[in-house]
Amino acid sequence: MSNQPMIAPSILSADFARLADEVAAVTGEPGRGADWLHVDVMDAHFVPNLTLGLPVVRSLLATTGLPLDCHLMIENPDRWAIGYAEAGSHNVTVHVEAANDPVMLAKDLRAAGAKAGLAIKPNTPLQPYVDVLKHYDTLLVMSVEPGFGGQKFIAAVLDKVRQARRMVDSGHLNLIVEIDGGINTDTIEQAAEAGVDCFVAGSAVYAADDPAKAVEGLRGQVEALPSRGRC
Repeated sequence: MSNQPMIAPSILSADFARLADEVAAVTGEPGRGADWLHVDVMDAHFVPNLTLGLPVVRSLLATTGLPLDCHLMIENPDRWAIGYAEAGSHNVTVHVEAANDPVMLAKDLRAAGAKAGLAIKPNTPLQPYVDVLKHYDTLLVMSVEPGFGGQKFIAAVLDKVRQARRMVDSGHLNLIVEIDGGINTDTIEQAAEAGVDCFVAGSAVYAADDPAKAVEGLRGQVEALPSRGRC
């Protein structure tokens, strides 16, 4: 396990009227602010919510040096995901429940210059997709039902995190284990103990008076765990 936990603030919890300022608020000092900026793209079809799309992502890319972690909660990602990679997103995550050919999609995303991420919903098992995950750079385990921020953390998904962690540590998989949903000061430690590398946090960051300080606080909680030094 990496001894350097990654924090990816989710702009789903930010003020959409002030996105540039909200991104700047989590940037922080070099090495102390956010590692990635998590961008939730929803189409009101795959999930019952509508957020933002490629034009806004392009605008974000022009205003920040933070790597964009684009989480596509959309139908037909085989058709639409490549545009986010071509625009310059660092990591583009698609849902296994929506992708028609996830292996080819991973190859196309990488060819377009992005890391490829695969997301699984809380009730989607990990085991059937282990061979698929060999083609991916990140695994995003959803710890809430995708679609809305502010939901309660579903601890049962940590079994999937532990499975993935064992496969990464054994060399069977080579990817970053990411978690999204209900991550805050009360839940981040149990997620870290299960083996998460990258933590997506929305309201825990953007509801704070000082978002950059909240990012540092979350990272500090993980770094202080005894298990981080043993991995």
